[in-house]
Amino acid sequence: MLEHEQALWNEGVQYIAGVDEVGRGCLFGDVVAAAVILPPGLVLEEVNDSKKLSHKKREELYEVIHKEAIAIGVGIVDVKTIEAINIKQAARLAMKQAVEQLNPGPEYLLVDAEKVDLSLPQMALIHGDAISQSIAAASIIAKVTRDRMCLHWDVEFPEYGIALHKGYATKLHRERIIEYGATPLHRKSFLKNILVQQQELF
Repeated sequence: MLEHEQALWNEGVQYIAGVDEVGRGCLFGDVVAAAVILPPGLVLEEVNDSKKLSHKKREELYEVIHKEAIAIGVGIVDVKTIEAINIKQAARLAMKQAVEQLNPGPEYLLVDAEKVDLSLPQMALIHGDAISQSIAAASIIAKVTRDRMCLHWDVEFPEYGIALHKGYATKLHRERIIEYGATPLHRKSFLKNILVQQQELF
């Protein structure tokens, strides 16, 4: 998990930011990105791809990362912007926002399968959250941040089960959209095919 970081540390690069986003594939809600700079040489044994961790473990590691990190930034892009510029560009914008919040600023970016629109040296790593501790830490910060947002959205829109599925296209979520219609926080451009498929089922 530290192969890429170690190579950069060996070259004298200290401030390496891992960058990741969560919520790209959701039907509902904002896309959230995080950027995390960890101290050179720090090993966080349990840090891994946030999708592979339990809710409880993510919450624990969220606190550990906040305690140990040199800097953390979070970027959030709302549904209106997602619909205006498309989800890929919105995810990249959230990543850019997250990196710009870092203080001190990073010297190098390790990014999960994406490019951040900043003139910083960077490397895109496929499945980066599974092979880079810095990216995995960012994935945990982004995931916990968005999951907590989902709890607020669940109170605002209790019919949809947002706290359960976090806005993803589960059977329950699709059925509730058919039953109650879309909310202002649903990504309308994501719903077209699902609504057609669901209508054919009913």
